[in-house]
Amino acid sequence: MTSASFARLAIVGAAAVSVVALSAGTAGASSGHHSLHDKHHHHQPPSHSKSVPVRLLSINDFHGNLEAPTGSSGRIADEKGVFVQGTGGAATLATAIKKNWAKGQTQVVAAGDLIGASPLLSAAYHDEPTVQTLGEMGLDVSSVGNHEYDEGMAELLRIQNGGCNPTDGCSPAGKWKGAEFQYLAANVVDKNGKHPLPPVAIRVVNGVKIGYIGLVTKNTPNIVTPAGVAGLTFQDEVEAGNRASQLLTRLGVKAQVVLVHEGDSVSSGASPDACPLTTTVGKVIATNLDAAVDVVIMGHSHQAYVCTTTDPKGQTRYFTQGSSFGRVLTQIDFKVNLKTKDVDRSSVKADNKVVAATSAFITNAAGSVNSGPYTGTTYAPDAKIDKLVNYWKDAVSEKADSPIGKITADITNISAAASPAGELPLGNLIADAQLAAAKADGGNADIALMNPGGIRTSLTYAQSGSEGDGVVTYGEAFAVQPFNNLLQAVTLTGAQLKTVLEQQFYTGALVARNPLILQPSSNLTYTYSASAPLGGKVSNIAINGVPVTDTQSVRVAANNFLVGGGDTFPAFTLGTDLWTWSGGFDVDAFTVYLGANSPVSPPALTHITKVN
Repeated sequence: MTSASFARLAIVGAAAVSVVALSAGTAGASSGHHSLHDKHHHHQPPSHSKSVPVRLLSINDFHGNLEAPTGSSGRIADEKGVFVQGTGGAATLATAIKKNWAKGQTQVVAAGDLIGASPLLSAAYHDEPTVQTLGEMGLDVSSVGNHEYDEGMAELLRIQNGGCNPTDGCSPAGKWKGAEFQYLAANVVDKNGKHPLPPVAIRVVNGVKIGYIGLVTKNTPNIVTPAGVAGLTFQDEVEAGNRASQLLTRLGVKAQVVLVHEGDSVSSGASPDACPLTTTVGKVIATNLDAAVDVVIMGHSHQAYVCTTTDPKGQTRYFTQGSSFGRVLTQIDFKVNLKTKDVDRSSVKADNKVVAATSAFITNAAGSVNSGPYTGTTYAPDAKIDKLVNYWKDAVSEKADSPIGKITADITNISAAASPAGELPLGNLIADAQLAAAKADGGNADIALMNPGGIRTSLTYAQSGSEGDGVVTYGEAFAVQPFNNLLQAVTLTGAQLKTVLEQQFYTGALVARNPLILQPSSNLTYTYSASAPLGGKVSNIAINGVPVTDTQSVRVAANNFLVGGGDTFPAFTLGTDLWTWSGGFDVDAFTVYLGANSPVSPPALTHITKVN
């Protein structure tokens, strides 16, 4: 796509999404929208001011967590290193936004994955409940995340613009009116080179123009089902971001903020205001974006950090991320010079605020103790948002609260519970469930493999409501596997199966990656060497104790994401004789298995042996 054509399209997009903000001089964009805040308050700076303050409140990776998440998903360390249990969720987050809102100078923004991989409460109605709730909370602009594409581009445009789902029809609330905030995607183009969503948005905050650029990880095609990204190209984040920045500069917008759904990992248990990065993919983006970009707000890795880097002109630039599920609200303050219309970089400050409920308590990293009420800042639930969440909860309660099986103890997906080789109790259980379903009805599966990223939370023995200890409800099972993937089976040769297992350790042309261990059904065993060269780590593959030969045929069950080569397992696409389970989605195979085998105990983690 030429620079000129990008500029023409982006100018149209910018005008389309900012006309209300520019004409009304608002601190946000909305038409007939009644959020928790007066987004239409027109605040002009005093005539004698040399600069004006602007405050951004940002979130990322909310994933439809309207209710406060439980277990590790609701736990985080605060600024003093104290682990807090009872954080996140919409009603508490709404109060945190209100308490940290500075009238006339505040805007709420986000960095993607607001929807997708959501609990049943939101997913049952294609995440309309979450998008409605975030709009009510004052969200104005967000980048897309990879999970916004889970149901495809057409569905994302429906969420943005309105209309009922073409398959399931309207929700109990009636015809969907569309999002009250604007999604941005500067590095996503269709087969014609056009942007389905605007690359940029311009807003007026406290009398000054702020330009926003939306970006999503270029790795999206590898982590979303092929159908979800069909016909789309995900461009390099820096290259597309710089084109968008140059466009904003040509439009006279000097104060620029990038919202990018990509980020880094950090050391476990660190303060959310620290910067103990253990990876650099996010920092590389933040460092190399055009020098006109003032602040970079990130997502994707579900981490909390406040970092600085230097831009291409040597200026200090903040880049931040705010955990996930509403557990952290990032507050970024800066001043805009009224003469230059640009951000005074020396004025930028950032603070990650833990969003703790009034019922939050102090615990440890594992969440295994209750050391008394949390004594830091807490937030009572916002009454309006709480009422809205309860409306949707009532709508889905009959299905969500129905018991489907029992467990004898916690069955988790957390790394602390993993074996040295990377097996997870819940991963093995899901693989066994998929194998059981795919053995029947013509699937004839021999083994099953489950991607760990598709396991979104743990099953806890303690009751989450009134269902009773050890009882698993459909809503809890859905929270574990919320993607509505298909269960499939393909035939691989023994050599191809070995290649799949080798690809746990590399991508592309033998480029090493952090091991991504596929979770095996209990009848599959093998050994891998941590020190062996890439492509030669895996040995001793056996099914039911019988060694697998290179030439034999193996029927492998997995979700359609993996079968399509997702998570960078291209060897899966070599499979033949594709079969798809007719019993529903992968979560249905899981619920059937739990019901048929109750009570279920955590499986032994003895299937993969790690040596050296």
